[in-house]
Amino acid sequence: MNAAGVRMVVTRARSRGTGASLQGGGEKAAPLRSGEAAAEGRKSYGPVKRQRKARRLSVAYEASEGEKGEGPERLQAPSWEPQDWRLQLDNIRTMRSGKDAPVDLLGAEHCFDPSASPKVRRYQVLLSLMLSSQTKDQVTAGAMQRLRARGLTVDSILQTDDSTLGALIYPVGFWRKVSRRLSSCGVGGGGLPGQASLASKVKYIKQTSEILQQRYGGDIPASVAELVALPGVGPKMAHLAMAVAWGTVSGIAVDTHVHRIANRLRWTKKATRSPEDTRRALEEWLPRELWREINGLLVGFGQQTCLPVHPRCQACLNRALCPAARGL
Repeated sequence: MNAAGVRMVVTRARSRGTGASLQGGGEKAAPLRSGEAAAEGRKSYGPVKRQRKARRLSVAYEASEGEKGEGPERLQAPSWEPQDWRLQLDNIRTMRSGKDAPVDLLGAEHCFDPSASPKVRRYQVLLSLMLSSQTKDQVTAGAMQRLRARGLTVDSILQTDDSTLGALIYPVGFWRKVSRRLSSCGVGGGGLPGQASLASKVKYIKQTSEILQQRYGGDIPASVAELVALPGVGPKMAHLAMAVAWGTVSGIAVDTHVHRIANRLRWTKKATRSPEDTRRALEEWLPRELWREINGLLVGFGQQTCLPVHPRCQACLNRALCPAARGL
């Protein structure tokens, strides 16, 4: 009889918390009866043991109430978002409606061979992203054309010697032009700017291609963590590779254009010092359904209007909404 009284305490306590109607419940589950049942339990099973059990049941019930309250919190809007950002975004979409920026015509989506197998296409996407580091889209697209003309696969890259690969990435005319310019300034050919970058890109491409052949059967990894572990692959490249090669939105790809524009528009809660800081700041508030669009949209905007030096603010629809433009 005493044990039955204790079970009724648990059942009726839940009925009061959730508002559910149980058989034999209703008005009979009064607080006074709960106290009487607990008292009976103390008489039968010992005061210390029964008090501990009652407290455990009470805590478990309170935790259930806390879990029930988590639903509305997940639906709440971000605690911070930039002022007028939706209007600014719509204006940028309007200015970018022509889709005629270099990124629209020569970006990673346009550098692979559409007739190649899916695995080869994914490799070509990754390679184009590795080449694009600190390089204009036009230069990257030209290098990809030369590489594809020789059959751009993991095996073909591994069979190409470093000097040939370097020449394909940076044409001889480029080096002659730079060499002549430096010679006129009295600088020897051994100190060519970008030479270390060229050597690094060749090295990274070779190392990454070897890893892909050995560990992934010539394909590329399908996760950001594995992509950034490859030599010469950074977070921006990894997120773009996930989007273009795998069709998966894993995060916002932030390059120098996105980093610059986000800070000019004050799309970060505080000024950020690196593209990775900007990515984390944007992902805190920007709706996820916009993550795929935002990179190409802002990159093209940065190539045509919001230039690094001498931005064309007078031609920008956001000139009255942009904090940076108001400060000029």
